[in-house]
Amino acid sequence: MNFQSLKEEAFEANLALVRHGLVVFTWGNASARDFSQGVMAIKPSGVAYDKLRPADMVIVELESGQAVEPGGLNPSSDTPTHRCLYLAFEKVGGMVHTHSRQATAWAQAGRDLPCFGTTHADYFLGTIPCTAEMTAEEIMGGQGYEYNTGTVIVREFQQRQLAPLDMPAVLVRSHAPFVWGKNAAAAAHNAVVLEELAGMALNTLALSPQIPAISPALLTKHFKRKHGAGAYYGQKHTPATSTSA
Repeated sequence: MNFQSLKEEAFEANLALVRHGLVVFTWGNASARDFSQGVMAIKPSGVAYDKLRPADMVIVELESGQAVEPGGLNPSSDTPTHRCLYLAFEKVGGMVHTHSRQATAWAQAGRDLPCFGTTHADYFLGTIPCTAEMTAEEIMGGQGYEYNTGTVIVREFQQRQLAPLDMPAVLVRSHAPFVWGKNAAAAAHNAVVLEELAGMALNTLALSPQIPAISPALLTKHFKRKHGAGAYYGQKHTPATSTSA
């Protein structure tokens, strides 16, 4: 099996995190999923971004969690979280984890990220959730801390009845964000947007602490004009990458 294109997709998404200032040192990772082969390519653990090459990406089988190419580098320590989310979110093709400054502040505060305006609504259909606090048992037991991080995210989405591609991000309480998309490039793009929104929301609340969330009608209008069967934003067959008109 040839995984070259999958490795290149994951590699480019990882570099995008550096290019947009979302990672410091090795504080982040990105992965890309191959739906047909049931595998993902993910950043190797602890390897500096300036030393990274496409060939370094680690191919991991989603069901078993085993590396497909023995003798290679160890995959990211967050691999079990990526696996858990891919297995639960069937249409997600790429995933990103960062400790970006603004979004992580919301996660550490244990706060949902409200939607105050159309910039947010263009990408996320409502409030970006912050998970419940992980229990000691979830941290120390079961299938392991990292995999259980994924189960906590999945449970939050089930309880709130959220569709993963309508809400392609989550804030893990006391930790940091996980962000995803239809492919790795989309996941990285959404991570950049999330960081901008987190900063905008903080400034909005500083200016107007009692500001209400965006109206449901405006939220739905802005999200649906870019996503779904009736979307009309942008050019045909060209992914939208801007919120400008």
